[in-house]
Amino acid sequence: MEYQDIIRDWKQKKFRPLYWLEGEEEFFIDQVTAYAEHNLLDEAEKGFNLTVLYGKDTDWTAVVNACRRYPMFAEKQVVVLKEAQSMRDLLKLEGYIENLMPSTVFVVAHKQGKIDGRSKMAKLIKEKGVLLSTKKMYDNQLPAWVEAYVSSRELAITQKAAILLVDHIGNDLSRIANEIDKLLVNLPAGKKIDEGDIEKYVGISKEYNVFELQNALGQKNADKVFRIVSYFAANPKAAPIQMTLPALYNFFAKVNLIFGVKGGEKEIATALGVHPFFVKDYMAAARQYGPENTEKAILLLQHYNLRSIGINDAGVEDGELMKELMYKVMN
Repeated sequence: MEYQDIIRDWKQKKFRPLYWLEGEEEFFIDQVTAYAEHNLLDEAEKGFNLTVLYGKDTDWTAVVNACRRYPMFAEKQVVVLKEAQSMRDLLKLEGYIENLMPSTVFVVAHKQGKIDGRSKMAKLIKEKGVLLSTKKMYDNQLPAWVEAYVSSRELAITQKAAILLVDHIGNDLSRIANEIDKLLVNLPAGKKIDEGDIEKYVGISKEYNVFELQNALGQKNADKVFRIVSYFAANPKAAPIQMTLPALYNFFAKVNLIFGVKGGEKEIATALGVHPFFVKDYMAAARQYGPENTEKAILLLQHYNLRSIGINDAGVEDGELMKELMYKVMN
């Protein structure tokens, strides 16, 4: 079950006595937990029927006692256990899960991992309640997720703006969602978010960013490459070298994979694990560099990455290091 399915059921007044939320992607767990805490009961009911506990500050007896209480002046009560992974005797909840109170909606947020799927506890959770198991999204899934998230807020976003946002923030859904929510406050209803909005409200330059640098480098567009690198040198916080070099390394590592792929753009996108929007940029770089120069670029990026952290380097400024590296990669 997806997190949206749980919230949709709750909006339709469909409840189960247990919701176990686990895994690596905290954003989905937080969305369900927040909805349970703030929306399942009205304000008059919360005083008597909402209990929020934290795993590091509670034990299994307190949790079970809370769950076994009867609701007051309401049809149900809600018990939310946050940070369940920090509760030392978590497995002792097994007895309660075997005999759940139908008038309690028990929501367990277990982040940073999962309980053993072979255990009796895991089998009981699947049998008696609802299990939401989350994992980090792949990079190539993020732009589509951004578009869907924006759409759920009754707005739209251009594909390039979505990619620019993801490229800057990375695989952190909570941060991405926060930036989108800030955009919604500043933009009129019905506005399609574009690169200009990202630049104005998020602080990412639509012309001077790592995404544009890797494209220019892939095309061997020297004028654009050195213009961007000069901007980075003058604005170190815009793209620190320690973030830029790994991104360029990943770019050329994916370009290198193309030489072993048989098929067209669809097959290449699958092999590289990237959004189809990116494929033409990787293919253009593969044509410009060929196998030998692509491997040379990868080795140079490894070498300069070490220099950027002070290994075999005499203290050259980051901006000068980048200019020197760009020249060697393109020649």
